This record gives sequence, C-alpha cells and structure tokens, in this order.
Amino acid sequence: MLERFVIEAERSVLLIIDIQERLVTAVGEADAVIANALHLIELSRLDDIPVLITQQYPQGLGPTVQALRDALPEVEYINKTSFNCCKRPEFLEALKTIDRKTVIICGIETHICVLQTCVELLALGYFVHVVRDCVASRSKDNKETAIEYMRDAGAVITTTETVLFQALKRADTDNFKTIVKRIIKVT
Repeated sequence: MLERFVIEAERSVLLIIDIQERLVTAVGEADAVIANALHLIELSRLDDIPVLITQQYPQGLGPTVQALRDALPEVEYINKTSFNCCKRPEFLEALKTIDRKTVIICGIETHICVLQTCVELLALGYFVHVVRDCVASRSKDNKETAIEYMRDAGAVITTTETVLFQALKRADTDNFKTIVKRIIKVT
C-alpha cells in the first residue's frame, strides 16, 4: 500500500522523542539531530503539523535541549519513564486527540525509545516515518540495526529533506522559500 509512503501535512504529526541535554552529550550526531529537528519544527509551524515532544526521566537526563525549547515555547512536554512513548497514557490520548494517521519520528536513542515507540505505533495502525538523519544512538551499530529493524517492521525510513519537500509539494510558495533558506544556510 503506497499510502504509507506519502506525507501530507494535514494527515501528519511530528513526534520528537527525548532530545535532552544529557542524552545529546552521549551521541555523536547531536548537532545534526538538533539542526534537523529545528527544520522539522519550522515545517510544522508553516504547514500546521502538530508536534508531540517527550522527555525520558528529565530529573536524571535533563530537559529537552534549549534550542528546541526555544522553538517550541507553547508545546507541553510529555514526561515518561517507559522507553515506549505509547506506554504513557497522556501520549496516546494526545495522539488520539490530534487524529492524524502519519507519525514523523525523530529523536534519541534510535535503538531504544525511538524503536519501541515506532513498533507500537505500527501495531496501532499508524504510518510511521523515521527520519534517519534526525535520530541518534550512542553507537553507530545500534542506530543502523534499529533502522533496519524498523524498516523490516513496516516503517518508512526517510531523511529530513525528503520530509520537508514531500510536505511542501511545490516550489512556488512562501513556505518553500522559508524552508530553502533554512537548509541552504545550514548545508
């Protein structure tokens, strides 16, 4: 079914998993993950894509990184201790309230919280897009194995720019111009 591969802004939600102060210091790709998450947040603003953001045990791992907090001042954070976001009733309730079929996932760590959440969302009938250049693990092997695992489970493995351009659809819009300025500035 090709429907699961298509990103339509009006059918999508952005899920940012545990991009927290102490976790980013443990992963080698932290700067890229944060930059790409900021691109996805800008897309969410431009195209009215709701954002859910989780924090794993913030008392121990610290809050979400400041750059994301600054970009999302109005978002309520869902704190959790379970690795799988779906095990937190507030998360499932928020997702049901949003009522969108496609979940775009980014976050840390790929092989733990991202993977467990991805697999459960697939089991619940969601179309899941894992943004490969916006997830990270402490080891490359763990990340790559998790990416393969999620693909085998039925997730779409994608990249930040693929998500941006799939959602934007056209080059003759103000939203496109805003996003292009962001990605050309960074790359």
